[in-house]
Amino acid sequence: MLRPRNPAKPAKSRSFFPTAILNPRKLVSQFNPVSRVVRDMGGLPETLGRIGTLEVRLARTTRDIRRAQNLRYKVFFEEMSATPDTRGRLARRDIDAFDRICDHLLVIDHAGKTSRFGKPRPKVVGTYRLLRSEIAAAQGVDFYTAGEYDLTGLLAANKGAPMLELGRSCVLKPWRTKRTVELLWQGIWAYIQHHRIELMFGCASFEGTEAKNHALPLAFLHHHVCASADLAVRALPWRYTDMNLLPRADVDLKGAMKALPPLIKGYLRLGARFGEGAVIDRQFGTTDVFVVLKVADIDPRYIAYYGGEGEAQAA
Repeated sequence: MLRPRNPAKPAKSRSFFPTAILNPRKLVSQFNPVSRVVRDMGGLPETLGRIGTLEVRLARTTRDIRRAQNLRYKVFFEEMSATPDTRGRLARRDIDAFDRICDHLLVIDHAGKTSRFGKPRPKVVGTYRLLRSEIAAAQGVDFYTAGEYDLTGLLAANKGAPMLELGRSCVLKPWRTKRTVELLWQGIWAYIQHHRIELMFGCASFEGTEAKNHALPLAFLHHHVCASADLAVRALPWRYTDMNLLPRADVDLKGAMKALPPLIKGYLRLGARFGEGAVIDRQFGTTDVFVVLKVADIDPRYIAYYGGEGEAQAA
């Protein structure tokens, strides 16, 4: 559920039928939401990168967004241990209120099956959900992450900085390869540059709801890569789970790195830092940690790769 920052103003009434009757295409799109365009690229190119048969781009239509939701359902609810609500189970899609205001990054495999008429049927194999601070402010809502962490200090210390919340990241199992992840990050980097983002944040997850099963990597994040004061975030008191599960001296750095999920490893390589306290998400069957990264702190090697050499590779 979206959390309003301010009481919503009454919506202005709009007359639908007179305009639609004058515009047959609009009438069709109103009654056929599958084909309705709901996102403006805002100056970004339609394709943000390619590697082989894989393409990364933003969702433009309701059909694109549904395909991202279908993918999330397959990964989170069918492959992993998440529990869908009634709406999600019936639709077989991972749906929440933030989907209507976020941008959705898609990796599409064009080497998929063809229809019985020989028409190509590209397959969405990876996705990321993106929410800019200016969009959240315009909609008058908090970020999704605010349901788990107190963002007050972070937002105050970085007031005016364009921010980006990342979430709902997933890739279908057969496509969990280096090149798919690279394409996702190339798309994110193009998006960051275009919108002049200065700060990224979101939640990343460990599988399972027993923090003690991840004592070593959680203690490593707590002791060695905790966020600085201007980026400090703490789990909400009623959701707080201690990450300080081992003394600093007992943390085996090599073992901790090996135990980290690939996504968290990727964030670390970019230069990310982590908030205080984990959060148990029982619906998704995960232990969440808060990740934050200043764009200015990204290792220059990765900027060169995704913003320079990466573009050349994916062309």
